[in-house]
Amino acid sequence: MATGKSEVGRRLARALGRTFVDTDRLVESTAGRSVAQLFAAEGEPAFRALERAAVARACAMPDAVIATGGGTMMDPESRRLLSAAGPIVCLTASPETILRRVGEGASRPLLAGVPDRLAKIRTLLAERATIYGAATYTVDTTGLAVEQVVERVRDLVENG
Repeated sequence: MATGKSEVGRRLARALGRTFVDTDRLVESTAGRSVAQLFAAEGEPAFRALERAAVARACAMPDAVIATGGGTMMDPESRRLLSAAGPIVCLTASPETILRRVGEGASRPLLAGVPDRLAKIRTLLAERATIYGAATYTVDTTGLAVEQVVERVRDLVENG
């Protein structure tokens, strides 16, 4: 959440001359409503089922740069599909940076109605740490401009 996945992915795809796919946008297209609306109306399990299908569609696109939501990798099938499609780059940031980036008015389903958003962010990061640690590459975006992140990711993907 708020680590730059969509913007970095979009710019990276442009730099590499590849197609960009954002799985949240695929879910929204399928559901006919925003991720936040889907979470509110049908809950996280319904969203995750649509997300799994979106990941499968995205992974079927050759040489695509795919941006996923922060929880996508928690699903074993999505993780398997993404791992088979190419290197996985995990963008991270400090909890304080994430909180600053999402802002108080931002609509993030997993933070909706949460009184201590920083504690919730820390909990999510702790719950996901093992899975995130299995990524091919990790880039901490704290204190970096988007273009700096794009260049770091591009270097990792092209040169290992």
